[in-house]
Amino acid sequence: MYNEKVREAFAHPKNVGFIEDADGVGKVGNATCGDIMEISLKIKNDVIVDAKFRTFGCAAAIATSSTATEMVKGMTIDEALKLTNSQVVKELEGLPPQKIHCSVLAEEAIKEAINDYRNKKK
Repeated sequence: MYNEKVREAFAHPKNVGFIEDADGVGKVGNATCGDIMEISLKIKNDVIVDAKFRTFGCAAAIATSSTATEMVKGMTIDEALKLTNSQVVKELEGLPPQKIHCSVLAEEAIKEAINDYRNKKK
């Protein structure tokens, strides 16, 4: 069901955990499948310097969390806001159609974390 890249991202996820002094935290969930994703970001001068995730979910949810957090490191918050679930799926070289929603959760969690960061700065 999953390609080698997705299996590798699931078996050896990067950025697992939570940043205790995070500048922004986004938590999203999908009641339909039960996946819950939390992404914490460390941001300096509007650049994401660290990203971590805690995900309760299937292999695709963990793989997309890991991949998305890797992708946003080093991006400005404006660049990270433009990250789409399609880009995450492409980076993973595809997901089964019934698992695309996991990549949407990763995109939404990053956007929530950035919104949290921006709200704290007000």
